[in-house]
Amino acid sequence: MNSAPVLQLRDVARSYPQGTGTLEVFRGISLSLHPGELVALVGPSGAGKSSLLHMAGLLEAPTRGEVVIEGKAASALPDQERTRIRRDTIGFVYQAHHLLPEFSALENVVIPLRIAGKSRDAAESDATRLLMHLGLGQRLSHRPSQLSGGEQQRVAIARALANRPRILLADEPTGNLDGRTAASVFASLVALVRAEGLAALIATHNLELAERMDRSLVFHDGQLIEGSAHEAHAPI
Repeated sequence: MNSAPVLQLRDVARSYPQGTGTLEVFRGISLSLHPGELVALVGPSGAGKSSLLHMAGLLEAPTRGEVVIEGKAASALPDQERTRIRRDTIGFVYQAHHLLPEFSALENVVIPLRIAGKSRDAAESDATRLLMHLGLGQRLSHRPSQLSGGEQQRVAIARALANRPRILLADEPTGNLDGRTAASVFASLVALVRAEGLAALIATHNLELAERMDRSLVFHDGQLIEGSAHEAHAPI
């Protein structure tokens, strides 16, 4: 791959104090994520997928090692600078959509654009474009309670991509959806990632979806290896 990676983890580890000892979640993890690439992050519950995503998104600092965003070491930057990088460079999608219930689909996507300094007209234009791309052109004025689960998650995806991030981090983005809806939402997510040239790291338990990504990174015994998504659930 010729393009420079937009996200790198260099020998990162994460551990937490536990009683009189230490709980080591993972150790010695390195990865590179390139523009236009979708990478599945798979492994059993408790393996550390969410912690790794939080670290990659500068929400959590590694115990050791370094997170590099667009060639810049970012783990130890001041809070204000890490916040700026998250706002301008990283989009997050979670299993729960976390939409604001009192606002419409359009308004939920407009809000991060307005926070970033866009005018209302420009923000509404960008938000409308994203929502239409995700098949929600007829649902712009609907509040979350008036949308299906799949539609709510599509709004959450549009919100995550509103500020044109370079990196998308998604934690079980279809985990609360039935199989058919999950496949549809995932297809929309892939189309947007490809169209926008994003680098996407997606934690999932859905092996069928993982196999449709460019490659899979599998948690095994506190480390991350490249391999088939099915290896994450194979007996040891």
